Amino acid sequence: MIVKIGTQWTKAIKRIAPPKKVDLPLLLLLTLTIFGCGDEVSESSRVERPAFDASRAFEDLVTQVDFGSRVPGTEAHQSQLEWMEFQLRKVADTVVLDPFDWVTTESDSLSLTNVIARFGTDFEQRILLLTHWDSRPTADQSTDDAEKQIPVPGANDGASGTAVLLELARMFSEQPPPVGVDLLFTDGEDYGPTTEDMFLGASYYANNRGRIDNPSFAILLDMVADMDPSFPVEAYSLESAPQVVQRVWTVASDLGYGRYFPMGSTSRVLDDHLKLIEVGIPTIDIIDFDYGPANSFWHTLKDVPENTSSRTLLMVGDVVAEVVYRSR
Repeated sequence: MIVKIGTQWTKAIKRIAPPKKVDLPLLLLLTLTIFGCGDEVSESSRVERPAFDASRAFEDLVTQVDFGSRVPGTEAHQSQLEWMEFQLRKVADTVVLDPFDWVTTESDSLSLTNVIARFGTDFEQRILLLTHWDSRPTADQSTDDAEKQIPVPGANDGASGTAVLLELARMFSEQPPPVGVDLLFTDGEDYGPTTEDMFLGASYYANNRGRIDNPSFAILLDMVADMDPSFPVEAYSLESAPQVVQRVWTVASDLGYGRYFPMGSTSRVLDDHLKLIEVGIPTIDIIDFDYGPANSFWHTLKDVPENTSSRTLLMVGDVVAEVVYRSR
C-alpha cells in the first residue's frame, strides 16, 4: 500500500519523496568546482580489466533464491552465509565474518553477520562496495492479504546486489585493481517492519569500522536486476558525494548505458547508504526506484528470478568495475 502523507510518499518502509526537478549537470559542475576531485577520488588512466560475467552473476542470483528466503534465523540464511564465505575465500585476500546481535522493537533476538572481503590489503586508499544479503521476512506490499506474512524470495531485493559483488570479487582476484577494495555484505537491512529494525548491518559497520581501513568513498547497490531498469541519481547520494556521482554516471554514459542512468531528476531513499553518510563516509546508492509495473514487484512474492535480468546485472557490474579500475 502506498500512503501519501503531506508532500511525501511512504512506500512501506523505504520512503521516496516525489521526484524533484534539479539541474543536475549545473549542480554537479558547481560542486566539482567547489570540492574538486581531490586525492581521495582522483582518476587515472584505465587499468585493463576482465569482462563481467553476467551469466555467472545471474546463476549466483538464482542460487540465492533457491536457498529460500534469507531471513535471519532461518536455515536458508545460514546456508547463504556459508555459501558466500566459501565463494569469497576462494578469491579474496582477506575474508572477515563479523557477527552481531540485535533485539528488535518486538523483542525478537536476531543473530546477524556482516561479511567483508578485502582486496589489495597493502593499499592505503580504499573503496567500499556494499549490498545487503538478507531478504524481507514479509511480503508486506502484496495486494493479497493472505500473502502479506510470507517471506519474499528476494531475487532483486537482496540477491541482485550480492550477485554483482560476488562476480566483481572474481574479477578483482583475476586482475587486481589499482586501489584497495573492500566488499561489504550487510545483514539485517530488510528485517522491519519499521526502520528501527532495518539497515542493521550498515549501522553496525558504520559504528565499528575502526577495525578496518576507512574507505575514501562507498557505492551501495540495491535492487539492480530489474528487467526494465532505471538508475536515476539519488538525492542523498548527490549531497554526500557529488564527485562520486559525477564519476559513476559519466562512466555509465561512456559505456553506452546513459539512458539507464538518467540525470534529469532525483528522489530521496532511505537505505544502507545513510548509515555510512552519517559517520562521514561519502556514499552513493545505485538503486532502481521502481521494480515492476508501478513498483508492483517490490516486497511481494513476485520478486523472483523470472522478473530479473542478467543484462541489467551486466550493465551495473560493468559500471562499478570500470569505476574501480579507473581509480588511483
